[in-house]
Amino acid sequence: MKKSNIAISATLLAIICVQGGASIAKQLFPAIGAIGTVTLRIVLSAVLLTLINRPKFSQFTKQKWLYCAMYGTGLAAMNLIFYMAIQRIPLGLAVTVEFAGPLFLALALSRKLLDVIWALLACAGILLIVPWKSSNVDLLGLGLAFLAGLFWAVYIVMGGKVSKIMDGKDAVTTGMLFASLLIIPFAVWDGAVFHLTPAIFVKGLGVAILSSALPFSLEIMALKRLPAKTFSILMSLEPAFAALSGLLFLSESLTFLQWISIACVITASIGTTIFSKVSGS
Repeated sequence: MKKSNIAISATLLAIICVQGGASIAKQLFPAIGAIGTVTLRIVLSAVLLTLINRPKFSQFTKQKWLYCAMYGTGLAAMNLIFYMAIQRIPLGLAVTVEFAGPLFLALALSRKLLDVIWALLACAGILLIVPWKSSNVDLLGLGLAFLAGLFWAVYIVMGGKVSKIMDGKDAVTTGMLFASLLIIPFAVWDGAVFHLTPAIFVKGLGVAILSSALPFSLEIMALKRLPAKTFSILMSLEPAFAALSGLLFLSESLTFLQWISIACVITASIGTTIFSKVSGS
């Protein structure tokens, strides 16, 4: 029980870090764009984690390399596509739509009717937050957020697998290195990252620590102690933190109905987590 409580606390702290970092990251978009920002975040995170953790690559097996590569691929795709989404739509809206990925994962892993009911409530929340009647809705932004959610599910599954066969710190560091290798070609093609200034670099370093280095380390620790289903539902708290972060730091307001939709997702999260504990899962 104690390990489970620590894992839940680590997951919640990771969520706060990610959404705070995303708010800072969005402020960098006018200067270096979404691709430049996510590249700065991932590459700096990889460098920091490598210097701190110093993985013993010589002891890695072929399976460890493969799992880290798949974990890093999910990580890179999830973040690149998500940043492209929040360049077009509000942070709270993007995170709520993105949660479709973990939601589908929770549904796929569910074995009880009650799990399905909670997941459907979260699904209703996701449908409610989308401004269907607005002529200004950015369909490409919504599509990108949904696609990022699918890679979020890949990240959760591979994070759980890789944490079972190797040290969590080594897994995160190696995954970030693979993510950097995948993201750098996009940055070179985009070119905006070459317009760095000292001020942008410092903000990018803050984004790297808050959005990647710290939360991914916390999440890999949590994934080792929590079932993937429980972790997925806990992550449904992301929309609320994202909406609050967008409101406080980016002045991105949501309608009353959209806040109700976030409440639906949170209720589903709390309900599933509580009843998972009760049933001993």
